[in-house]
Amino acid sequence: MQLLFNCNQYGVIMAKVRVAGFAVSLDGFGAGPEQSLKDPLGKRGTELHQWFFGTKTFKSMFGQTGGTDGVDENYAHRSMDGFGAFILGRNMFGPIRGEWPDEQWKGWWGANPPYHAPTFVLTQHRRNPIVMEGGTTFYFVTDGIESALEQAKSAAADKDVKIGGGVSTVRQYLQAGLIDEMHLAISPIVLGRGEALFAGLDLPTLGYRVIKSEASELATHVVLGR
Repeated sequence: MQLLFNCNQYGVIMAKVRVAGFAVSLDGFGAGPEQSLKDPLGKRGTELHQWFFGTKTFKSMFGQTGGTDGVDENYAHRSMDGFGAFILGRNMFGPIRGEWPDEQWKGWWGANPPYHAPTFVLTQHRRNPIVMEGGTTFYFVTDGIESALEQAKSAAADKDVKIGGGVSTVRQYLQAGLIDEMHLAISPIVLGRGEALFAGLDLPTLGYRVIKSEASELATHVVLGR
């Protein structure tokens, strides 16, 4: 405890637990309904991420050149930079439910996922770790969000931990007060239905407030902190 106090006293930046680049609709949905192989983000879910798709950061993730600069790129870069570990929900990892039928499914992203760091997947069903190209290893955590966060912090060392989603996972960490900072990209669309991010959550009572807001043509970027 004394070490942590002294670090803060002398201005050392402590590692954070962050949500970053998380897109939501104007009516509060972080994903569309009916996730499937055809619609990994649910029906119309890709519409939430138009602000991200054109940026340099997004294109570089897939080995492409070019892309836009500006507000969206600034937030896109920050949404993938400085993380030493990631936490994903089971639905974020794939569409398979229940027991793992086999070892074939290894995520949506192909042989080289965009994480390049230890990535912890919340699930109720045990599975062996999967070592991927580019530094990503998927670990499957069956004993809850606190255990996953403890493991992720240990793996991340002095870097931040990113709560990567989906909606249910972010909600659980918010409700538990375990998120230090959350960047939302509010897209100018309405989905009408899907996975509601804030339903039943009282963010001020949980200690969260808006600390920054900045708009582009494709999204309003809002940062919440405690």
